[in-house]
Amino acid sequence: MVLVSVIIPTYNRAAWVAEAVASVLAQTWRDFELLVVDDGSSDATLEALAPWREQLICLRTRENRGVAAARNLGARAASGRWLAFLDSDDLWRPRKLEHQLAYLAAHPELRICQTDEIWVRRGRRVNPPASHRKPEGRIFLPSLHRCVVSPSAVMLCRRLFWEAGGFDESLPACEDYDLWLRLAWRHDIGLVPDPLVVKRGGHEDQLSRGWGLDRFRIRALLKLLEEPELPPAYREAVSRTLAEKCRIYAQGCLKRGKLNEAAAYLELAAQKGPARGNGGEVHLRGDRGTPGGLPAPVMEAG
Repeated sequence: MVLVSVIIPTYNRAAWVAEAVASVLAQTWRDFELLVVDDGSSDATLEALAPWREQLICLRTRENRGVAAARNLGARAASGRWLAFLDSDDLWRPRKLEHQLAYLAAHPELRICQTDEIWVRRGRRVNPPASHRKPEGRIFLPSLHRCVVSPSAVMLCRRLFWEAGGFDESLPACEDYDLWLRLAWRHDIGLVPDPLVVKRGGHEDQLSRGWGLDRFRIRALLKLLEEPELPPAYREAVSRTLAEKCRIYAQGCLKRGKLNEAAAYLELAAQKGPARGNGGEVHLRGDRGTPGGLPAPVMEAG
């Protein structure tokens, strides 16, 4: 038994994951286990991990199942009281675990917290916009519009993770947005203000670079509306955010000639949104077709 289980999911990122592993093994806090989940990689990931084979647990899947399934697989194999995730393209600073555990010890009422982070884009440090400043406490409302919790910065109680159901493996992206929302309306989320994570972006294989991610956020919001105990004020906010994201996604569909899909999401906005119009209406030209239901989401780059 260890106090912390660190889980790194990776897919075809041999060079990146080696640096991520090294940053974990350089931690000043030593009471942890490190689980790397190789999610069906076809590159030299195993060779890259070979120097540390005695210091980590490597789990492999036969085929790529997605980051949500990879994280859940690691969590099922974990033995620690706390879970800490690190994306394979990010890094931890050496005192990340030490500071986060000290914070949780000082706030025993909390079951989940995150740290601040440094942003690096294409090798250069950049300043996050003010809108991405991390809140703390009951952060549900600001979390609706954008994901304000970073998987690489989170530490949460393993029992809480499974009480919430883990990551939704049916979501190929925005699975973190979905989980944090399911937790944030019930629990306070703490914040260690020190930038203890290096968040590296700008590379081609980032899921967040693809078009159409709002359709997965919409699915997460629809799940929230099915929660019978969701407070009325939160339910109203979810409905408004859902309608807004449906209209934004429909605009993108129209630009790409996806008239039927646009119609389906506009119909959903009308059904679920508490207010209509407000300057956010989208008008279709041509044959709308019969929406029926939401089209099955397919990842699309560009």
